[in-house]
Amino acid sequence: MEENSKKIKIFQGRKVRTHWDDEKEKWFFSIVDVIAILTESVDPFAYWRKLKQRLLEEGNETVTNCHALKMIAQDGKLRDTDVGDTEQIFRLIQSIPSKRAEPFKLWLAKVGTERIDETHNPELAFDRAMKIYLKKGYSKEWINQRLKTIEVRKELTDEWERVGVQEDTEFAILTDEITKAWSDLSIKDYKKLKNLKKESLRDNMTNLELVLNMLAEVTTKEISKKEDPANFIESLDVARKGGSVAGNTRKEIESMIDKPVVSEENYLDVSEKIKRKRKIVVEEIII
Repeated sequence: MEENSKKIKIFQGRKVRTHWDDEKEKWFFSIVDVIAILTESVDPFAYWRKLKQRLLEEGNETVTNCHALKMIAQDGKLRDTDVGDTEQIFRLIQSIPSKRAEPFKLWLAKVGTERIDETHNPELAFDRAMKIYLKKGYSKEWINQRLKTIEVRKELTDEWERVGVQEDTEFAILTDEITKAWSDLSIKDYKKLKNLKKESLRDNMTNLELVLNMLAEVTTKEISKKEDPANFIESLDVARKGGSVAGNTRKEIESMIDKPVVSEENYLDVSEKIKRKRKIVVEEIII
C-alpha cells in the first residue's frame, strides 16, 4: 500500500478508503473496499455480511471489535462504513478464501516464523533490522547507533520492570515524561513536528537527537538503580530527572551552535541534502 492522500490509499491499483485516528495513532481501512479487491466480488457488501456472520458464529473477536466510521460513498455522500485497523484487516484476510489473499497469508506465516525464531535467537532480530535500515538508505554508522539505542531502551525497561512498572500504559507515560524533559515536547507533539503518523519517532531523529534521547534513557536507568523507586509515581520523578540531564545538555549545545537541536528534519532528509551538496560540488569541479 502507498499513501495517495489523507483519505485514499492505493492497494494493487485499486482505491481503499482510509481514516487516520490522531488520538489512537492508527490507520483504519474500509473493510468492503479490501474485500472487493481480494475477492473481486460483484457485491462486496453482501460478501462482508456473510463473512461477518460466519466469523461471529466462530467467536472471532476481530469482527466484534470492528466499528463504523463516516466515509465518502460512491454517491458522494458520507455513510457509515465498517472499518478495521491494520491488525484487524490482516486477521480478516486470513479468513478470505481467495487467490489474491494467498500472498498475504504466506507473508504473515513467514513473518510469524521469523518472530518465533528471533525469540530463540535475538541476534536474528538485529540482523533483520540492519537489512531493513540499509534498504531505507541509512548509513551503517547511524544504524549501529540506532541499534545501540535499542539496547539502552531494553536496559531501561528491564529496570522499570524490576521496580514494579508493568503495564504498557505506564511504560508509555514514563517514556513521554523523559521525552518532554529533554526535548520540551511530548512524543505526540514531537511526531507532529516531524509530520509523522505510524512511523517511528526514533527512526526519524537526527544523529544529535538520537544521542540525546539515548543519554536521557541511560541516565534515567542509572538514577532509578540508585534511588530504587517504590512505585510508579516515584518512577515518574526519576524519569523527569533523567530526561532533564539530557535537556540541560541540549540547551548547552543549542547555545553553542545557535540553532535548535530538535527539528522537523529527520536523518534521511539531512543525509540526502549532504549527498546533493557533494554531487553539486563534484559537478562544479568536473565542469
